[in-house]
Amino acid sequence: MRTFDEISAARRVLDLPVTATMREIKSQYRRLLAKWHPDRCSGADQQECAARTREIIAAYKVISRYCSEYEYSFAEDVAQRHLTPEEWWLRRFGNAPMWRDDNGTEE
Repeated sequence: MRTFDEISAARRVLDLPVTATMREIKSQYRRLLAKWHPDRCSGADQQECAARTREIIAAYKVISRYCSEYEYSFAEDVAQRHLTPEEWWLRRFGNAPMWRDDNGTEE
């Protein structure tokens, strides 16, 4: 398992926010590779671009490994922390009569 410092440094290299989806991580990785790829650089910048590309690839590997080794919890108490407002309301109040209109249908 990587340390927090390694993961945090990799996040900064990829210029990611504190929270990101895998789709956002991959998109940012591809964007940075397109920007820094040595084939897109000219002359003296090519060495810097090659170094930056290696750094981006290494950072992506750290983040990818962290994400693939992350243990997801399917416990009910953990899942309930991520309910949508509608799911929370339904679990809390259900189909209580006070939430129905005069015809017996939900408002």
